Amino acid sequence: MRLTIRTITVGVAQEHPVGGAELREAAGVAHRLGTRFAESGYEVQTVRLATQPVFGQVPDLAPYATRLQRLMDDEGIGHLSLGPAQAARPDFDLNRLAEIAGMLAACEALSCTVQIATSEHGARVAAAMAAARVVGELSAATPKGVGNFRFAVLAEVGPGHPFFPAAYHEGPSTFSLGLQSAGVVAEALRAIPGEPDPAKITERVRGALAEHVLPVVRLAEKLATEVGRPFAGIDLSPAPHGDTSIGRAIEHAIAGPFGAPGTLSTAAAITQALRTVPVSQVGYCGLMLPVMEDTVLARAWESGGIDLHRLLAYSAVCGTGLDTVPLPGDTPVEEVARLLMDVAALAVRLRKPLSARLFPVPGAGPGDRTDFGSPYLVDVRLPG
Repeated sequence: MRLTIRTITVGVAQEHPVGGAELREAAGVAHRLGTRFAESGYEVQTVRLATQPVFGQVPDLAPYATRLQRLMDDEGIGHLSLGPAQAARPDFDLNRLAEIAGMLAACEALSCTVQIATSEHGARVAAAMAAARVVGELSAATPKGVGNFRFAVLAEVGPGHPFFPAAYHEGPSTFSLGLQSAGVVAEALRAIPGEPDPAKITERVRGALAEHVLPVVRLAEKLATEVGRPFAGIDLSPAPHGDTSIGRAIEHAIAGPFGAPGTLSTAAAITQALRTVPVSQVGYCGLMLPVMEDTVLARAWESGGIDLHRLLAYSAVCGTGLDTVPLPGDTPVEEVARLLMDVAALAVRLRKPLSARLFPVPGAGPGDRTDFGSPYLVDVRLPG
């Protein structure tokens, strides 16, 4: 099978406000890279831009965001990350977060995040409460709450991630890659059903990923010279999409439903494989378990095979946090904040990057089915 490139993410080095010429140049690089990968036989889903964190560099976000949206429309770029509000810092003014929901509701190409915990500052409870309010405001301000697809709450997440919405940039202009490689992992584990030995799972997945990834990296290094931007590395997190399922990969390995005994040890074994592939790595390089981006995970969520607590447990050994998790629309902001603090506590304790994308579904309660109508999200029934 041929790998799908989920994202080519070009980092923009300039401080905000970024000029139109700089953004057009970065967009041109992104399009050129996308074309060259496609010419080499790879499907490229998206090209994206990531900037330095905008918060603290621009005093009034709304008009600036509108200008950026127009530029992205003109350049044919549908994804621009403005980076995190570094709200874990005790001197960060949390009132700035009130601008986020309106900005993202009005500007569909833009993404941003809020960082509530770092190893330097620990987890900031007030930041978790403020970020939880943003989640609720986005749920109310965008159709069916879908604006939360472009917003995440971060803990211990540094620059250089290619995957959105966590992506942001520091340092010189570079580009990085994120792959849709869940199918490669599934194909590798289909051949060893019910394998109880994590070391054999790691060996099998590492070999399969290396076979597919090394040619991608060699091409990226070649194109770096061509476009005049260094290649920063690749995030080997095996991103799923619909039936291209990381959940199915784990089901092959444990010969049972996702969430059954063996799920956690298999997840840890896959992550060990990712982190030992001999390429330049950036980002999470962990197991992505986005509930509403993966048909098998969506089914497990509906049946109760997984829940928030199990997802957090998997995050402790391998995962990237709580991703595209649906919640009842009337979930209290205090409960959302406590979830965010659980994610932050794990991230700080383990010194690993974790994030949360939570989707309170307006008007939906236990037993109701989501109806996002999105090509990126699998609709699910909220557990009763």
